Amino acid sequence: MACGFDYDGEMRRYQPRLREALAVGPDDVVLDIGCGSGTTTREVARLATRGSAVGVDVSPERLAVARRDAPANASFVRADAQVHPFPPARFTLAFSRYGTMFFADPAAAFANIGRAVRPGARFVQLVWQGSARQEWVTEIRRALADGAPVAGDESAFSLGDPAVVTELLTTAGFIGVGVTDLSEPIWYGPDPDAAVEAVLPLRLTRDVLDQLAGADRERAFDRLRAVMAAHHTADGVWFGSRSWLVTARGGGG
Repeated sequence: MACGFDYDGEMRRYQPRLREALAVGPDDVVLDIGCGSGTTTREVARLATRGSAVGVDVSPERLAVARRDAPANASFVRADAQVHPFPPARFTLAFSRYGTMFFADPAAAFANIGRAVRPGARFVQLVWQGSARQEWVTEIRRALADGAPVAGDESAFSLGDPAVVTELLTTAGFIGVGVTDLSEPIWYGPDPDAAVEAVLPLRLTRDVLDQLAGADRERAFDRLRAVMAAHHTADGVWFGSRSWLVTARGGGG
């Protein structure tokens, strides 16, 4: 998603579920993986009053935003969590809000994170379930392709199978893996026009639009606006979604 996308607004219904699962304590030392513009990092830092929080992300633009108004115990590092040399057994809590699905080598990434957390440390992730379970995916693809089947990028859904996630984490040395089914609507803007603009940076949108030109492209935009209008409520444009809340504990030591 583009840097200007209101990711926090989109995920507003999931944030309380994540906050509850994290249960940040005052002494926690926290790692936020794929922190983006840093909202989640700053929130946990304010809860870890005697501890600290580190947010890592690969986007310098997002990290520049993240550093604004950050509390003194929050820091940000431009890094790929798959390979970054974190201090061993440093963190009491590691988490990610939709940031672990894009690792080129997830087995290596989770092993690296496993080395960075202390024995018994909590590891919490929110990841998307499969694309077929996401109304936002199926509706946008249907609109843009006029109902025709679309073979889109599936990287955002790479952890959609609980068995795959469990095996990856267990192999990486984590213990007590749990996977909880969550379903919440996600928000794409206050009105249909804003929602269209919001989804244009998404890869699932670009994959189709980049193949169209002229009248075909304009008709696709018209269908996309119509879908947004159909999902418009008094509180903005909402689509159904399904996620997994994945929890585990560090098994080292």
